[in-house]
Amino acid sequence: MLREIEKQGLSGLAMLVVLPAALLALLYLAFGALRRGEIVQFVLLVLAVVFVGVLLAGFLVVNPNEGKVLQLFGDYKGTVKRPGLRWANPFYTKRRVSLRVRNFETAKLKVNDKRGNPIEIAAIVVWRVVDTAEAVFSVDDYENYVRVQSEAALRGLASGYPYDAHGDEVDLVGHTAEVSKRLQSEIEERLTQAGVQVLETRISHLAYSPEIAAAMLRRQQATAVVAARQKIVEGAVGMVEMALEMLAQKQVITLDEERKAAMVSNLMVVLCSEHSTQPVVNTGTLHN
Repeated sequence: MLREIEKQGLSGLAMLVVLPAALLALLYLAFGALRRGEIVQFVLLVLAVVFVGVLLAGFLVVNPNEGKVLQLFGDYKGTVKRPGLRWANPFYTKRRVSLRVRNFETAKLKVNDKRGNPIEIAAIVVWRVVDTAEAVFSVDDYENYVRVQSEAALRGLASGYPYDAHGDEVDLVGHTAEVSKRLQSEIEERLTQAGVQVLETRISHLAYSPEIAAAMLRRQQATAVVAARQKIVEGAVGMVEMALEMLAQKQVITLDEERKAAMVSNLMVVLCSEHSTQPVVNTGTLHN
């Protein structure tokens, strides 16, 4: 596997002075030889002028956060990263590779979560090229490779988690940061051979598919109601138990089992009712 070789290249400013000066000097000598009738010398000087003209094609401009991959007849020779005007062998083919931080948003993928529910999910991936040789020579089109592999990793990740869950189970809705970190590691593992580093991933869209969204909303509402009722009942039982203990400790009143049952029933109705309870005045005995 090819690895990046950083190549400095010659200073373009120095060559910009040397080559034009050499070209002018050779032209002057060539015309002088032609006037004197020295044909052999004139031909040699013309060939030298052509050679210097070819050398002029070796200039290249490297922008900040950019690399120029150099090849000589298909053989990788190195990458120039130092910004500015540089000069290299004019027979090198030069391919520009951006080293800037880039980001894109995946398409909205329709997948099944861990429980088989169809959901829609999309993510933002922030990445950059760190090895120009691998990016150019290991894959056919590294930009398209990043996009395809990111969507494949996102699809596999979404199928491994439920959309939402109650309890300690990791889900897509309630553990976005954890899921994003897992997605980043999976994408980076797939892109290592392409010389790409993943800087950040973030879930940008997450929802149930339209065909089941209404049904899932009702299920979520029912689950929330059940959970709320469970909390209310647990709290009411604790309050009733505390009331009975306090009455017994302070000996406010002595209750037999039947009266305790009636008191518990009344307290549970008061504490668990959704509406305000209305008192009923008993004008008879305690049992009537």
